[in-house]
Amino acid sequence: MKIAVDARMLNMSGIGTYIQNLMKNDCYSIALGNEKDIKSINNKVDVINFNSPIYGIKEQLKFPYRKLRELKPDVLHVPHYNIPIFYRGKMVVTIHDVTHLVLPEFLPNKFAKYYAKFMMWLAIKKSSKILTVSENTKKDLIRIFKVKSEKIEVILNGVGEEFVKKDKEIVKYLYDKFNIPKDKKILMYVGNLKPHKNLERLLEAYSKTSNMNETCLLLVGKAFEKYNGLEDKENSLGIKKNVIHTGIVSKEELVDLYNLADLFIFPSLYEGFGLPILEALCCGTPVISSNTSSMPEVGLKYVKYFNPYNVQEITEQIENGLLENSNDELNVRKKIHSKFDWNTSSSEHKRILERLI
Repeated sequence: MKIAVDARMLNMSGIGTYIQNLMKNDCYSIALGNEKDIKSINNKVDVINFNSPIYGIKEQLKFPYRKLRELKPDVLHVPHYNIPIFYRGKMVVTIHDVTHLVLPEFLPNKFAKYYAKFMMWLAIKKSSKILTVSENTKKDLIRIFKVKSEKIEVILNGVGEEFVKKDKEIVKYLYDKFNIPKDKKILMYVGNLKPHKNLERLLEAYSKTSNMNETCLLLVGKAFEKYNGLEDKENSLGIKKNVIHTGIVSKEELVDLYNLADLFIFPSLYEGFGLPILEALCCGTPVISSNTSSMPEVGLKYVKYFNPYNVQEITEQIENGLLENSNDELNVRKKIHSKFDWNTSSSEHKRILERLI
């Protein structure tokens, strides 16, 4: 049995975490992508070098059809909707979300929406099975494309075992490393700057908090390591001195930042899953999140929710959230891991792929 995967998105957030964990659990015997990156995760797989950028004509023209045919995989797993349109073998595709179709106003042009819709339609048509990471994405696909429910399997993502509660003494080094004030409550956001992440409303809501001078807001991720335009918004709102851009951080630093934070905020307008919610909860940090798409499905009863379009409601939840004590991390973590586990997720992937073969 040979299962191949397009692993070019291995180092991206979200989908990259998904590919890495399936690869660690030996779901694949062939991987397409950067050999060094792939071998660092699993050195047992056969690698086909393929480094063409995603979302475009080049990836279709440069796809290694011949090399893949020589290795004769039983199934090709494409972990996003950008399938190789000329591939004739058996294929399974994972569609994590339909953000481009639900929020087309954030796309650069109309062509981007039509391209996304066409590629998703083609992925659904050509694939033997569609995988999603939430019931919400499955419902969206059925609603938009009228696909039959039985063609779609929902397999939930997991949360890494490294996300655990730590003693505050262990994480104090972060104060100096990122110039975080030691006498203020810490609010935290992790992610990118894509428009649907709703960062501008988060900044507006934060500026309206009555206890703003007693807090600081950490924006964590690669998008925040250099000038990105948010600084102008922060200046106009008068909160520049309260907002800290950490830039990209290591996995260990991310776990420690969750532990240092007093409140984690996830204001996104739409998500296929929302992994940072689980990561923060497992570190014992109270979480407030938007109440749209998959977020309630992921955060369950352990999260306080708000309407992400209502700035005043976000402000109120920030203020209420800072009054919360750390969650009962051990109990919450056990319950989360019983539902969101990478070993279980990998086993489900193997079961479906093997059944197709």
